[in-house]
Amino acid sequence: MSGLQVVVIGAGPAGVRAAEALVAHGQRPVVVDEAPRWGGQIYRQPPPNFKRAKRLLYGFETGRAEGVHGAMAGIVERIDYRPDTLVWNAREGELDLLHRGRSTTLPYRRLIIASGATDRVLPFPGWTLPGVYSLGAAQVALKAQGCAIGSRVVFAGTGPLLYLVAYQYAKAGATVAAVLDSARLGDKLAALPALLRQPAVLAKGLYYRAWLQAHGVAVHEGAAPLQALGSQRVEGLRWRDGPREQQLACDAIGFGHALRSETQLADLLGCSHAFEPLQRAHLPQRDAAGRSSVASVYLAGDGAGIMGADAAEWAGERAALALLEDAGVTVDGTRAHVLEQRLARVATFRRGLERAFPFPVDWAANVPDDLLICRCEEISAGELRAAVRDTGATELNRLKALTRVGMGRCQGRTCGVAAAEILAHASGLPIDAVGRLRGQAPVKPIPFSAGAA
Repeated sequence: MSGLQVVVIGAGPAGVRAAEALVAHGQRPVVVDEAPRWGGQIYRQPPPNFKRAKRLLYGFETGRAEGVHGAMAGIVERIDYRPDTLVWNAREGELDLLHRGRSTTLPYRRLIIASGATDRVLPFPGWTLPGVYSLGAAQVALKAQGCAIGSRVVFAGTGPLLYLVAYQYAKAGATVAAVLDSARLGDKLAALPALLRQPAVLAKGLYYRAWLQAHGVAVHEGAAPLQALGSQRVEGLRWRDGPREQQLACDAIGFGHALRSETQLADLLGCSHAFEPLQRAHLPQRDAAGRSSVASVYLAGDGAGIMGADAAEWAGERAALALLEDAGVTVDGTRAHVLEQRLARVATFRRGLERAFPFPVDWAANVPDDLLICRCEEISAGELRAAVRDTGATELNRLKALTRVGMGRCQGRTCGVAAAEILAHASGLPIDAVGRLRGQAPVKPIPFSAGAA
């Protein structure tokens, strides 16, 4: 570790570019990554000896993926790279790590958190049946394991990832039965002025959709899943197309409503959070360069706010330059300014995306009482509503204490969004007023033996 004792958490686009900038300025950072190989979720690498070509895995993003992979390969001998390593707790000056079942601590003086994002999950009846996956999980199966989640797959939800994963599956030879997008055509048309700020990205999205339809994949807008059908595993999906109900035969479902930032580590370190209406979430606050409210902690990539892979690369580099500048190292001010300008342009485009693929704000009003919200603790929507009605709970952590929602293995990473929406609807409060689940260690499940050690 260099004299600055820099640790980068995550080796996706943001983490790789941050490490690259640090190395270029004479530093030897520690890069800790939960995955076995660098690239992050978007550029996840297949295992060694995988036969499928990169262009079939990444499509239009092959060049970007190879750029990130190559950048890390070029510096890996000049950093302390720790793959297969989970950061499960963080406190000032020290991280708790888990590697192959063994827990260790890692000191730091300066920290860049590039923790990425995960699926934003809104449950529907039958979502716990075998054969129902999040969109991210479906993508991992294809990229990292070379397999599809089923032989006849329905993809549902909304967001750019919905079309990307459906396209990747169809290109890989899987049968995509349908794409069910809760966003409407009017939403997308209203967003066009902002989306035109990034015409190349817009063109790729339009291509994915057009390709799917040209190859016989039905794309339905204003659609929503009502129930996954089956006894032992998924056999079909009942869904709503406007006022009509329809049914599709399938053996797998991939679903998700865009992405949510992984903010737990920033929370554990005391970084200030604020509600971001655009992303309908409480996010750690940062300046244009990536500085958090905590000195020596910097934030980059989707873990601080969903901006996309290209922006994650720029944000990672910019955060590293800010860290170096704060440590007294001379950096290229022109380059820093260019990066901030790029990020500002992407922010406008992201506003367009959120308009094109809006959050289904009526979801909480329509879910039945018997719908399981928290799988870990087996808490239903009705139990959450009853707790609000009987106790007057108006804050998410209070609801957690009363019902145990979010206390299980996922620590609210899966159920937190849905629980907050139900609380807001049941209490009559706006979503920003009910708060967020506080970060708790371990941020992901670890063995009892590791925690005891």
